[in-house]
Amino acid sequence: MPTFESRDPSESAFWSERFKLDFTPWDRGSVPQQLQKFVAQSQRRYATLIPGCGTGYEVACLAEAGWDVTAIDFSEAAVEAARKVLGPLASRVRQADFFDFVPEHPVELIYERAFFCALPPRMRPDVVVRWAQLLPPAGLLAGYFFFGEEPKGPPFGIAREELDAMLTPAFECIADEAVPDSMPVFAGKERWQIWQRRPLEQGR
Repeated sequence: MPTFESRDPSESAFWSERFKLDFTPWDRGSVPQQLQKFVAQSQRRYATLIPGCGTGYEVACLAEAGWDVTAIDFSEAAVEAARKVLGPLASRVRQADFFDFVPEHPVELIYERAFFCALPPRMRPDVVVRWAQLLPPAGLLAGYFFFGEEPKGPPFGIAREELDAMLTPAFECIADEAVPDSMPVFAGKERWQIWQRRPLEQGR
């Protein structure tokens, strides 16, 4: 275990230090099965945003399927790592803060993978508000959600009831499945879920 100077996961320095020291136990180095299945079976291509993309393997999966995908991370070291991995697709990755980022084109799908659980719990309401702001009615929030009540993190788990309470004002859960290929840090505690943005008169 390396010795770290940065202790606040809400700061980009926290993540940059870990990428620089090659300490990324959340990075599977490949694309999860359920995302691959979702892309392969989708009836359409979505303009997709990946917040907190890390090394960004999913970018290649989506781009090669013809999807318009943009990935962002506020850690300079993470962006550098992703661009090295993605090679010709490096331009799809940008250094940006999720809460300030303004997409060039409307977002139809947000892919969630270890972003929500990476940030301190106090930031969860702001993340949910931003998800709702970015997605139009019928837009999708799809990905992996980490459930648990451990006091320390990251990853910071959340109770299922708490997540439902936070999301249901603006979203409806339309898919919920167990995850067969979790990384050890998430094993047995994450679900693949798809949430659909409610009509504006029903949601926030």
